[in-house]
Amino acid sequence: MINGELVRLRALRAEDAEHHLRWRNDPEVVRWAAAGDPCFGPVSAEALGRGFETMLRLSPRESAVFTVETLTDGRVIGMADYRDLDAHDGVATLGVTIGEREFWGRGHGTDALRTLVDHLFGAYGLGRLELDTWSGNERAVRAFTRMGFVEEGRRRSAVLVDGARYDRVLFGMLREEWASSRVPR
Repeated sequence: MINGELVRLRALRAEDAEHHLRWRNDPEVVRWAAAGDPCFGPVSAEALGRGFETMLRLSPRESAVFTVETLTDGRVIGMADYRDLDAHDGVATLGVTIGEREFWGRGHGTDALRTLVDHLFGAYGLGRLELDTWSGNERAVRAFTRMGFVEEGRRRSAVLVDGARYDRVLFGMLREEWASSRVPR
């Protein structure tokens, strides 16, 4: 387990599938987490189960999915992941989704992201982390920027949400940026 200030990241367990199923069938979670991408949700229990089996077997040398729990009572509120870890180039892509709506806008997603970033730069000695969102997800854009991620580019009109086009916003953080902005816990 990896503790932050508000949340802990722990290894994914089979019983976490029920939470993932609920979140991926919640239209608001799908909208904000994946810009309404139908590949994210809605999803059947059977389809989620097949994908979940794969997530449980991921090699942490390449990717991992963590469960995000509150520190106060251990409530499962979301997921955090990294993928495409390239040990040679020292790069990984990451993401965080808080699936429980009552925890939106309260700092839990930012803390989960900070905890994951600290873990990846600390444990793996990576040189760069990257993530992206869609330009309509202003809460995520603010959180990423506040964390020290730098907007590195946009894929214009790359995302379609409710019939409107949005940019895919690309962010990166270098190891030296993380080291210089780190606040001790």
